[in-house]
This record gives sequence, C-alpha cells and structure tokens, in this order.
Amino acid sequence: MFLGIDGGGTKTAFVLIDGDGGLLAHHESTTSYYIEIGFDRLRALLQDGVQATLRLAGVTAADVAHAFAGLPAHGEDSALLPAFDALLAGLLPRSTVGNDMVCSWAGSLAGADGISLVAGTGSIAYGEWMGRGARCGGWGEVFGDEGSAHWLAREVLALFSRMADCRAEPGPLLGLVREHFALAHDLDLCGHINGGAARSELAQLARLATAAAQAGDTQARQLLVRAGDELAALAEGVARNLGLSGIQAVPVSYSGGVFAAGDLVLGPLRAALARRLPGATLKAPRFGPELGASLYAARLAGQPLSPGALSRLAG
Repeated sequence: MFLGIDGGGTKTAFVLIDGDGGLLAHHESTTSYYIEIGFDRLRALLQDGVQATLRLAGVTAADVAHAFAGLPAHGEDSALLPAFDALLAGLLPRSTVGNDMVCSWAGSLAGADGISLVAGTGSIAYGEWMGRGARCGGWGEVFGDEGSAHWLAREVLALFSRMADCRAEPGPLLGLVREHFALAHDLDLCGHINGGAARSELAQLARLATAAAQAGDTQARQLLVRAGDELAALAEGVARNLGLSGIQAVPVSYSGGVFAAGDLVLGPLRAALARRLPGATLKAPRFGPELGASLYAARLAGQPLSPGALSRLAG
C-alpha cells in the first residue's frame, strides 16, 4: 500500500492505494501552506489526516510500504528542511517529504518524462527527462506565482480599481466584483482586502476573471491570455534547465484550479507553447495530483505501478 499526501494552498488530500491500482481511501483537509497556518498546525493537520485515512481503509501505519507528502514551499528555505522532513516522523515507518510540484508531475504524466504545470493558489512547473529533474517558478505571491489563482486575483482587483476610477472602460467584471463583496461603495473593497484576507481566500477571486470573460469582458479575457503566456514561460524555463531543445517533442501537462477556466486558459497556453517551446505537446492530465502523490510513493518504494494497475486506477 502507498499513501500520498498532496498539499496545497487551498486543500490537502490524503490518498491510499495498493499495488494493483485499487483506491483504498481518500480524505481531505484544509490548506497545508505553512506560511499561512504555521508549522504546529501543519503537523497536526498531517497527523489527523494520516490517521483518518488509515481508519477509512481499516489498516495500520505498518501496512504502508511508503508514504510521500508533497507540500507547498518545501525546499524554498534551506533552514526549514529539517523541520519539513520530520513532519511525518513517528506517524509512518517509511516516508518522504518533498514539494507538491512532484505530485502534479507524477499524476498528470503518470511518472513519464515531460513537464507539469501547476496553477492553483500558487504556480510552479516541474519536469523530468532521462533521469534529470528541474523546476521553474514557485517564488511565492509577493514577487512571483505568475499565472496562478492568487496572481489572477490580484489582477482582477487591479482591473476593478481601474474600471471604478474610469481609468479603464467598465466591463462585466465591475458588477461581478461589486456583487461578490456586496459593496455599498467601491472603496469599501479596501476594507475587505486590506484587512488581511488569507492567501487561499483571496485566490478564490480568480474565478471572477473567468465569469467576466464568459460574460464578454475583453479586458478580463486578456488576463487569462496573460496567465496562459506566463505558464508557458514556466514550461520553457524547465525545458531550458533540462537542456531540451525547442524541436524536441516534450509532453506538457497541467493541474490546478486555474485550468477550470477550460479553453479560456488552455487556448492561450497552447498558443504560447507553440511560440516558446515549438516541440511541446499539451496533454490532458492522466491523474490528478492526489493520485500522483500515491504513485510517487510507490516509485520511492521501488514498486512503481504497472501499466495494467495504472489502467485500473484510472477506472
């Protein structure tokens, strides 16, 4: 049995599978972004989630061949690596902690060579090619995370302010933001946002860009075009770090809530990849990052799932 933990800025998923491709248990909890909740709450969240998952499956920690926890911000502060690596100590006999980008890659490409784009609360890209791995992006919301839900939310709010000031032509986004916050006055938005909105809460506003674009807002639509281009730049960065040329056929897949916008993001992403990485092929994800975490746990145990087991897992 293999336990995967896919951490994220909005939720954390715990998935237990077996080597035959059977799904034994699935449990979800809240954000595991330590900068938002702190290490003590993160440790408690993981402990509760692991125990809940084992109870659902009716097994013990000793039955788990390996566990992998992919957590946001892992590896982005060397001083914290010992604290991260000790998060599962005492919970499971065999476990590894890494960055959540690995869950998305292992899931979307089922562990095959290629590049995975993540655009959830934050954004990052990770790829593997002939035994080598590389990442790009994932610098955080203050000066990075381009193309992510948090980045889109900031751009939505900035566009709203320009529309409200008549610096930009008013569009459907103006009314959608007013309705979302039930604003009596446009400047009341400052109280909602500047009062300390949580990162994960703020990221939910990215949906307003999609809603406005669907309502015919060309300026909101352009935000999603820019998101696609930023994400393509991440894929290009990974390809360069791996030493791939622009003519090599590189599979690129994706995961994260931003892609719920469908072709409003995937279309611009596909077009930008054609410019930036001509050999790339955009592929729909085979599995989500939750199952990706479990698949990576199996790989770490030296027991990667067979093609038949992967087919059974896909259902």
